[in-house]
Amino acid sequence: MLSDGTALDPLNSFRKHEARLARAQRKLSRKVKFSSNWHKQKVRVQRLHKEIADVRNDFLHKASTDISKNHAMVVMEDLRVKNMSASASGSLDHPGRNVRAKSGLNKSILDQGWYEFRRQLGYKLDWSGGLLIVIPPQYTSQTCHVCGNVDKNNRVSQAQFVCTACGYKTNADHNAALNILAAGHVVSVCGAGKAQAPALKQEPAYGASVRTLPIGIPRL
Repeated sequence: MLSDGTALDPLNSFRKHEARLARAQRKLSRKVKFSSNWHKQKVRVQRLHKEIADVRNDFLHKASTDISKNHAMVVMEDLRVKNMSASASGSLDHPGRNVRAKSGLNKSILDQGWYEFRRQLGYKLDWSGGLLIVIPPQYTSQTCHVCGNVDKNNRVSQAQFVCTACGYKTNADHNAALNILAAGHVVSVCGAGKAQAPALKQEPAYGASVRTLPIGIPRL
């Protein structure tokens, strides 16, 4: 979701090919390991994995190219995908809760390629002289963009945001996008070394102009 209300629908490349992949993997499991037929089926499974990855990368490249061409500054949340997609299965002594639901959520998270999208945006903005700013994700979806009220009850549902203080209603992702943009403006205006944005650091991962703000979301 962009701050102007434009939504990029997820491609869900893995989900679309999940049934085909499962059938191919079941066939592989029934083959005699290291036999000629086993090797042939293994190649089919590998081709499916490559097809899934290629479709996802093509979507991410087109989306990141379009955004980088039309925006000089892009602000994103610093999402910790590894932590977000950690298993909830637990152990024999301490089994996890809602393991099946969490497993499905993990698949959906990994299917989007969020970090790859961020990486692509970073180097493409760098090529065009743009700037990618990364801000902490805390409370972006719970903060009202209009009055600054922070309340977990503001998020009525996954898609709906209704402020408990001022009554502001909008799409929840759009409200979060506006909060993220506002926090990015603070970083771009205040710069490093200022009280409002201390210790800005440069990310060397892909050589792009990326700045991270290690503080909470300001109320604007």
